[in-house]
Amino acid sequence: MTAKLRHIALSVPDPQKAAAFYETALGMTRVGENDHAGATAVYLTDGVMNVALLRYKTDEAAAGDPDDFGIHHFGFVVDDVDAARAEIEAAGGTWLMGEAKGAGAFYEIKFRDPDGQVFDINEGGWRTGDD
Repeated sequence: MTAKLRHIALSVPDPQKAAAFYETALGMTRVGENDHAGATAVYLTDGVMNVALLRYKTDEAAAGDPDDFGIHHFGFVVDDVDAARAEIEAAGGTWLMGEAKGAGAFYEIKFRDPDGQVFDINEGGWRTGDD
């Protein structure tokens, strides 16, 4: 069996605000939302990956503290890092570290979104077992 990552869930303070950032900065598409006893959620996709932006309402639903937000980081492959950086910063994201290193080089450029979540971009993607 080969598993392929297709979903990441982020615990965020405001799912609508977080969704607006990822829609504007990285062109993600909203594919759903809901509000139930356990959480309020907005679901985004890039056509391959799904990102759930969740505001948990209870300790049980959060499997811990509902105010313990995020995962460490996740990454996006982009066509042009300079254009992506401009769009990210215009939407309220802030650069943390890293720069493009040229054709074929592996690198990550890290940013924080407006809620403090770390994510990175690069043009080459990430290594897989086929590389």
